[in-house]
Amino acid sequence: MSPRMDLDAMSSKHSEHSYMRYNRIAKVLPGVDDDDDESYMDMSDDSNNLKPRQQHWANKMQFVLACIGYSVGLGNVWRFPYMCYKSGGGVFLVPYCIILIICSIPLLFMELSVGQYTGRGPIGALGQLCPLFKGAGLASVVVSFLMSTYYSVIIGYSIYYFFTAFKTEMPWVDCNNRWNTPDCWVPQRVGDNTTSPPMSRTPSEEFFENKVLQISPGLEYPGTMRWELFACLICAWLMVYFATWKSIKSSAKVRYFTATFPFILIIILMGRAVTLEGADDGLRYFFRPNWDELKNANVWINAASQNFNSLGITFGSMISFASYNKYNNNILRDTIAVSVVNVLTSLLVGVFAFATLGNLALEQNTNVKDVIGDGPGLIFVVYPQAMAKMPYAQLWAVMFFFMLLCLGLNSQFAIVEVVVTSIQDGFPNWIKKHLGYHEIVVLIVSVISFLFGLPNLIQGGIYFFQLMDHYAASVTIMFLAFCQMIAIAWFYGTGRLSKNIKQMTGKAPSLYLKSCWILCGPCLLFAIWILSLINYKEPTYHNGRYTYPDWAYGIGWMFASFSLVCIPGYAILNLYKAQGRDIQERLQSALRPNIYECRICGEHHCEHDFPEQEQYMLAQELAGVYKPTVVGTNVHVTGQKSGYNPMHLHVQMEKPRDTAPPPSRDDGHEMPTTSTVNKGNLEDGQAR
Repeated sequence: MSPRMDLDAMSSKHSEHSYMRYNRIAKVLPGVDDDDDESYMDMSDDSNNLKPRQQHWANKMQFVLACIGYSVGLGNVWRFPYMCYKSGGGVFLVPYCIILIICSIPLLFMELSVGQYTGRGPIGALGQLCPLFKGAGLASVVVSFLMSTYYSVIIGYSIYYFFTAFKTEMPWVDCNNRWNTPDCWVPQRVGDNTTSPPMSRTPSEEFFENKVLQISPGLEYPGTMRWELFACLICAWLMVYFATWKSIKSSAKVRYFTATFPFILIIILMGRAVTLEGADDGLRYFFRPNWDELKNANVWINAASQNFNSLGITFGSMISFASYNKYNNNILRDTIAVSVVNVLTSLLVGVFAFATLGNLALEQNTNVKDVIGDGPGLIFVVYPQAMAKMPYAQLWAVMFFFMLLCLGLNSQFAIVEVVVTSIQDGFPNWIKKHLGYHEIVVLIVSVISFLFGLPNLIQGGIYFFQLMDHYAASVTIMFLAFCQMIAIAWFYGTGRLSKNIKQMTGKAPSLYLKSCWILCGPCLLFAIWILSLINYKEPTYHNGRYTYPDWAYGIGWMFASFSLVCIPGYAILNLYKAQGRDIQERLQSALRPNIYECRICGEHHCEHDFPEQEQYMLAQELAGVYKPTVVGTNVHVTGQKSGYNPMHLHVQMEKPRDTAPPPSRDDGHEMPTTSTVNKGNLEDGQAR
């Protein structure tokens, strides 16, 4: 290894060693509670210097499983087939891959880097790098909160199907049930030469809409509460709470199972689906694009939102996960691993779903695009039908819906953790004073999200569900991603970010990543955003058979505005609070990072220098807390002293007081005045 590479490797671990040293010192200071150190996360003072979280992943596998568990969750099994089906099948894969390469992978690497470097959630991280765009971090948290209210509903549906699958006769395989209508038609074998009636519906479709949802004619007919789903939603939130109430300590252990078990079942189900009759028609619809559909703005919007949903970017979850990493963790390998697993899982699930759709289309003598509606309940219509065609159908149905439950929990863990992490980063002192425990914060977030999710459980709730999913998690995501790239790549600067990444990993990001951050990614996102505004189409339900009333679209845009308004709102607030005589000086101040950087090595914490705020803190501690007491205490007049002596940071052996020169640092500067503050007290203690 060359000397230059060796120095870089040493530098990449420099800050972590300094952090560990600071924590060791803080933990042995008498009279100070360990939890008091959390005050550094108070976002009311953006000048607070960055220090690591007290909690870290137990090992690298926990972090990777957390990222994979979130990305390979409902975003793949539920949302990917649903978005692909409503966007025209194979044509959806073209913008999906383009956006993945240009935007999603570079943005994922950026988020992991920012989270690991700052050690904060999305609000605190962006507030440190570019205070003017701090609202983009808050907007991510708002979107995550809105998603938590209806993602939990999918978990509730999974619980309902899971217990229903234990019945001797699964109720979605025939039309002999009280909820079935005359339109119910059991697909016949191909050899029977039968054709489905014009308005026919499969038993699985009628079971989902007529029995599970008891769906009303529209959003304007809300109907009554579905109490069975209400009970399932309570069970869902109980599982989420007890898996996240100890933060990453508890959720990381659960993910060892919930993030690995689904892969086995997905591969088995895909292998069965491709052997069904008519599967080739479904796969042709999935992989053969209709190029004319590329002009449809909704295809690009859906592809972008699916990218961000499945990878979990712009929701703040990846920043929060990375904030619990060790300082020198290799982020690039994590980014590649998560991206590859995510894409492969989406394709496997797509093959499974569309092969089954091809079989249904053949049996019903219709086209794949017309076989079912395009609502968000697609997985609860297609997958049960596929389960019924497998040997030991009941066993496979139980395993599949248990898998769906695991995937939903993975997604929900991440969503809840980003909300809780951001709240704790924002108001640590208030939470410590009034709430006291992390478990209570998680409980409050869970209860509020549960209450906000109740409108999805009424008979017209599925229309409300789709409205929230479209406006809260699709329309706003691209704009948030654009603002995040602009804030970090343009205003904080790719040069600074590259230097930070090199400090952590010993290797700077490639030219491909830098070009995507600064030019290709923002341009593509801005183009899609403009295209979506020009060719905007309101969402519909059931292949356009139901059109929302105008006031419903107003509700949808209200959901979108909850997050979008955070960006200009926080920008105006930061400009108002910024120092400066005119607007130009205030703008420059609001764009200036709040990260302390050493004058010697450029790191934000190192042994060369301490920031002014830390010097002041040490001065207060040394002057007010560590005064030596009378004889009988643990203060030793010779050798090492109990408590804290700043000279221990740099001087291994103490020289006699009467001959020792003034303490100095490695860079030739004098030590902070805090060492002299306590000098007289120490001499007094020796005299005693």
